[in-house]
Amino acid sequence: MSLELSAVFIGSAIRFATPLLLGATGELVSQRAGVLNMSLEGMMLTGAFAGAVGSWATGDPLIGLALGILAVLPVALLQAYLSITLRANQIVTGIGINILALGGTTLAYRELFGSRSSAAIPGLDKWAPPLLRDIPVVGQVVFEQVWLFYLGLVIIAATAFLMRQTALGLALHAAGASPRAVDKSGLSVNGLRYGAVMFSGVMAAIAGCFISIGDIHTFTEGMTSGSGYLAIAAIIFGNWKLGRMLLACLLFGAATALQFFLPTVGVQVPSALLIMLPYLLALLAVAGVIGRQTAPGHLGEAYQRG
Repeated sequence: MSLELSAVFIGSAIRFATPLLLGATGELVSQRAGVLNMSLEGMMLTGAFAGAVGSWATGDPLIGLALGILAVLPVALLQAYLSITLRANQIVTGIGINILALGGTTLAYRELFGSRSSAAIPGLDKWAPPLLRDIPVVGQVVFEQVWLFYLGLVIIAATAFLMRQTALGLALHAAGASPRAVDKSGLSVNGLRYGAVMFSGVMAAIAGCFISIGDIHTFTEGMTSGSGYLAIAAIIFGNWKLGRMLLACLLFGAATALQFFLPTVGVQVPSALLIMLPYLLALLAVAGVIGRQTAPGHLGEAYQRG
């Protein structure tokens, strides 16, 4: 395989991994705080739709990105209210919100664009770091990505610092591992969890906008195609550790890129097998085949004082 083809594959893997990286970062904070935000898929889809509509209506993808984030905030607040305040089952409420988001965006899409429309919309620009883009052969192909990817790297680095080096990060860890100890310290367990879920919603919105106005420059029904579930699987695959989670996202992105790369190099593999490969890897992760998984001690459990 030539260097040019290898560069194309790596660039594609990064592009497919980016929404997973963004969504999983927010979800990891939520899970570390004790809330299993299963509505991540619905949040990403809502963000993708609102971002696309905002960009289409205004002609400005930055406004679309802002509207995408604003549209997801009520969804995140709903998830937080149901799972934290009402102490409802977090898996059931999350899946319910996902179904609601799929139905709502499909209906709104057909009303605005028609059932078979694939209208192109203004999209976010690509950018490459000055030194990296000048590398012969691979510079432009690998490093010229939608600028949201690089913004995401900054957010991920800031999140890692916050979770490991600050008192807030310690409190978030404790909210999922030992919420009663947090409560006795005088901090609000539910307040920390609300904040974590809202952050998860913001990151999910950015991930959804990356898909619609960053990568594809249009919106199609159900276009997230399970990316939210893959992001959750990446957290399990990475054993709730940020570095390993990022590697899992890149692995899933590479598996997705193989769907388009192998046929171009003449390797004949059933398309159905390539499509299912990321989900097969996710299934192995959830099943614990890759090793013992250690989740936060009170993940998915609502906290009640007393």
